This record gives sequence, structure tokens and C-alpha cells, in this order.
Amino acid sequence: MKNLAILASHNGSGFDAIYKAIQEKKLLCNITLVISNNTNAKVLKKAEDASLNNYLVNAKHYENPDEKIYELLLQNNIEYIFLSGYMKKLPAKITQNFQVINSHPSLLPQYGGEGMYGRYVHEAVIANKEKVSGVTLHYVDEVYDSGEIILQKEIQLSKDETVDSLEKKIKQLEASTIVEGLQRCLN
Repeated sequence: MKNLAILASHNGSGFDAIYKAIQEKKLLCNITLVISNNTNAKVLKKAEDASLNNYLVNAKHYENPDEKIYELLLQNNIEYIFLSGYMKKLPAKITQNFQVINSHPSLLPQYGGEGMYGRYVHEAVIANKEKVSGVTLHYVDEVYDSGEIILQKEIQLSKDETVDSLEKKIKQLEASTIVEGLQRCLN
């Protein structure tokens, strides 16, 4: 089975979807490592509760956090990395040596790029009166949100859509998109 690392800065809702899919035998891989750059990230507690290797890696604890992450990835025989709301840009040393996958809350290339994440994406979609939005699962390279697309799923927006209602719909769609996209990548 392939070894997967999850990098997350906050809650790690992608972690939840992947962990559940592994437990239900829908995904055949191991979450071997969970890393966060945020002391208060809930994903670290979730990983600890699941008895998974988890690390806090940031500039407060390591002189070169990217190098520490790279070392941990190698030590844990990681093949795939899933970014679950990880708010740091990864260096080429990582993106070129591992299969790095990200979930983005829009239909890329629309509403992608630096600074476009979470609510900022949904606010822009609502402000531009879009009729559809969705989720994109894509490989990560050195440019924000420009890697090869693995899978996209879209939803229709209602006439009275709000940022909050859109965010909720996208979160629900994201879980199934992550699992389906990872199934494609791992097989």
C-alpha cells in the first residue's frame, strides 16, 4: 500500500474524508504522517487520536521548516502528499520529488492563485454572480493552483446563494471529490 502524508494548517477536513475512506476500505493507502505548521491545528489532535505520526513543523521550532518536512517525508517513505488547507507554499525540492495533491474550492483555473483560498474564493464567486462553482483536485507544482487537474466536480449556485451557503456546499462536495480523485491517483 502507498504511504500518504497530509499537510494541514487548520482543521484538516481533507484528512477527515481520507481517514474515513481508508477505514471504509474505499481508499487503499496508509496515512503515515500528518504535519502542520500551526500550533493550534485541530488536525494534529485528530492524528494523535488516530495514533498517527504527527508533527508541528514551523519556523518557531526549526531553522529550515521545509528541510525538516522533506526529511520527515523521506523517513516515512512517503509517496503521496495531500494538502488539506496547508497555507504554506512548498519548495520545488518537495513538489518535484513527491506526488503532491491539493484540493481547491473552485473550478480552476478560475479563482486560483496566490491569496485565493477558502472564503476568499467563495466571496469572489458570489461577487461575480457566477452560476456554477465547484472543487478541483490537482497536482501541485511551483506555481499556485497551476498543476495538472486530476478531477473537477461542479455545483449550481442558487439565486440567493451566500458565501456561507456556498462554503457549506463546497465542503460537502470536496470530501467525495478528494476520495474519488485519490482513488484515481493511487490505482
